[in-house]
Amino acid sequence: MLYPILIILLILALIGGLPTWGYSGDWGYYPDGGIGLILVVVLVLWLMSRRRAV
Repeated sequence: MLYPILIILLILALIGGLPTWGYSGDWGYYPDGGIGLILVVVLVLWLMSRRRAV
């Protein structure tokens, strides 16, 4: 029940993380870093739950 909510929130975060202004080289990877970290955590939790079910 929790995974569909997490997936929806992750998709909204990915869309919200897209810049609506021009790109600047000074930004670095800041906006994508947090979203990428959340993506990795959700992926690890999903893989662990699949492994436990087998």
